[in-house]
Amino acid sequence: MTTTPPVERRSDRSEPIVRIVGLRKSFGDLEVLKSVSLDIYPGQVVVILGRSGSGKSTMLRCINHLEKPSSGAVIVKGEVVGYRVKGDRLHELRPKEIARQRAATGMVFQAFNLFPHLTVLENLLEAPCRVLGRPAGEVREEAMKLLTSVGLAEKADVYPSTLSGGQQQRVAIARALVMKPSVMLFDEPTSALDPELVGEVLEVMKELARSGMTMIVVTHEIGFARAVADEVVFMAEGRVAEQGPPSQVIDNPQTEATKTFLRSLNERRDTAVA
Repeated sequence: MTTTPPVERRSDRSEPIVRIVGLRKSFGDLEVLKSVSLDIYPGQVVVILGRSGSGKSTMLRCINHLEKPSSGAVIVKGEVVGYRVKGDRLHELRPKEIARQRAATGMVFQAFNLFPHLTVLENLLEAPCRVLGRPAGEVREEAMKLLTSVGLAEKADVYPSTLSGGQQQRVAIARALVMKPSVMLFDEPTSALDPELVGEVLEVMKELARSGMTMIVVTHEIGFARAVADEVVFMAEGRVAEQGPPSQVIDNPQTEATKTFLRSLNERRDTAVA
């Protein structure tokens, strides 16, 4: 039996590739994010843990401006996401400019969000050709290489409805990668999958981590976090409650909220096994 080699830890601490500074987000009277600040460095894998409603997914969506912050800022590769800085004021960018910025952050959602009327290959071609204006022939070659890397080259000409959930999520990862992002965002990528399909998606993500891709992953897969993450961030009630290496946050948590959360995950896992 072969075992999966551990993911080598990265240590590039030059300048953050993503900076989240005093990020707040409210929906009406409900404040979901309460002054969150976080730095992510090139090549890091950061896993975000927390209960439903803790603000994890909202923070991810603010990183690529799918949600507009109420205050604070997200800075990716030195640019304030969604805004142009002029003097001491921020001016919101036009949708086309935001789309250009968004290309730097590939996102994989809980629901696969593939276009059902397009084949697998056409799903990969859509954004690079339409958003970036790249020639289809050039993108097609890259797309096929990516489909090969996720084990789905033979599915290029089929429609998403013919694929399993795990296969659709692997296509979604390849679709995000074909935009050549600097950072990959994963929003609970395995939570909609049947248990037997989770492993195939996590293995693709582990390979991506080994390649040196910067990754921010919202997940409840504690084994994945322990094996792959450089840093684990635990969020509670819209704030960062605890952060550090997996050996600290997962194996030796400091806050009662983190301990309670991890205990509930263990109880859920034991119940499922029984």
